[in-house]
Amino acid sequence: MALAGTVTGLAAAPAHAEEYRYWSFWTADAADHGGGGWTYATEGPATARPADGGAAGFRFTVSADSARAAKPRAAADFDAVCGGTKAADGRKRVAVVLDFGTAADAPKGETPPTARTECARVPEDASAGDALAAVAAPLRYDSSALLCAISGYPKTGCAEQAGGSSKPSDGATESAAPDGGASDSGAGGPSAGLIGGLAAVAVLGAAAVWQARRRRG
Repeated sequence: MALAGTVTGLAAAPAHAEEYRYWSFWTADAADHGGGGWTYATEGPATARPADGGAAGFRFTVSADSARAAKPRAAADFDAVCGGTKAADGRKRVAVVLDFGTAADAPKGETPPTARTECARVPEDASAGDALAAVAAPLRYDSSALLCAISGYPKTGCAEQAGGSSKPSDGATESAAPDGGASDSGAGGPSAGLIGGLAAVAVLGAAAVWQARRRRG
């Protein structure tokens, strides 16, 4: 399974870059208890491990690269989301913000659910992906472990072109530019900046598969 690397110093995406519908992943540090800003994630949810007081944001968006991806519209405000959840030994609290995007970003025939926030109380070593799985089931992912749907949205499709039905190739997800840099893939696929977001959520799917197998075992 291809996992995301990091490619920096790439040129800006060309004007003709295709736009894709996908779930983007954002983080905020525990220091931002009062409602700090979101940062586009530099690693996947399966490896990002927020501390108690951190926040993980997921936004369904349409963009050609990470620099133009829309942030969750709710603030990364841990106190607002988890203020009523008590701390517990051996557990941590993570504010999970779910933004299902706008009607304009929705696949044809679908209506985005209302945005919501959840406080996930998970083991101390849990990842952002674990926190998401704890509060936003069902998750759907494809055969390449790319996260396709959160809480069942969207019902079908996975990282498709906004103007068509094709999807990034598996090989393309081997590189990433989560810092917002981007370049044309050269084959009509998404820019490298967008690949960073897609590959980031791909590792979440891999973690979900592993967790399911562990539970069955």
